[in-house]
Amino acid sequence: MIRVSGRIFKQIDNWSPNSIERLIVEKLMEDSKVHSYRSISELTFELNLRKNIIASAIAMNESEVDFETFKNSRCNPDYWSLTIVGGFRLKSGVNPSEAIEDIFNNSSLYGFECATAMLIIYYRAVLMSLGEDLFNYYFQNLYLYSWHSDRDLRIHVVRTNHLIPGDVVYFKNPDVNPATDWWRGENAVVLGDGTYFGHGLGILTASQIIQALNKRRSPGSETSAFLEDTITRPSFDYLARLSYQSRNPAYKLQNIVVLHNKTSISCRTYSNYLDQIYNYTPFS
Repeated sequence: MIRVSGRIFKQIDNWSPNSIERLIVEKLMEDSKVHSYRSISELTFELNLRKNIIASAIAMNESEVDFETFKNSRCNPDYWSLTIVGGFRLKSGVNPSEAIEDIFNNSSLYGFECATAMLIIYYRAVLMSLGEDLFNYYFQNLYLYSWHSDRDLRIHVVRTNHLIPGDVVYFKNPDVNPATDWWRGENAVVLGDGTYFGHGLGILTASQIIQALNKRRSPGSETSAFLEDTITRPSFDYLARLSYQSRNPAYKLQNIVVLHNKTSISCRTYSNYLDQIYNYTPFS
């Protein structure tokens, strides 16, 4: 269900029948959860950002970036410093917008795992939605590593089976072969046409992704990979406010970077790592 300014929204004819925006609106309306917006502009921002997430996922699929473990990660040294743990730290004096776009423009220079891929897709989609000026203001000091994210993305995990185009889902491989443990799962963008983009696998249906993961199980295992009932989203309403409100001070306290060295984990797993750190009590 969609509510705009407190009222149930049903003006679906505002969007062309075959457009991705129309499909997103239909999926939002079909959801048992209420999606509330302060204005039509805020709803339109979410539709545009979801559309840009999908476009960025497709662009990554068409690029020459490679899937790599953290150990073998690589990046363009003109824009990023490769850290000892396989992360990419934005170089001083480099515009964040140019560094993100370089991943797509000079894609053959890059290799990273699938959680990092989702963050790159998010950043590019937000850049496309906010424009270079605002993106460079709010998203300084970028560091790409697993699910670590800038706080202004406000990434969160929702438990649901109702998928909306632009969501990120996780296919878990619970009995992965230890020799190829980077296939423990696959983060994937919901494209809206029955397919998903997962870095390292490409654009496939859910059954095809599960089949691919099952080929990487422990020998003799009959435990199938499966689609988890959680999805990952940025805060669409918060990002919409960034697009029109007065600029806040650029300095902000960032999240701790959890160095886990586990390729292809879910956002929920990474969030659990963060919770353990923030809730840690050294003395009882």
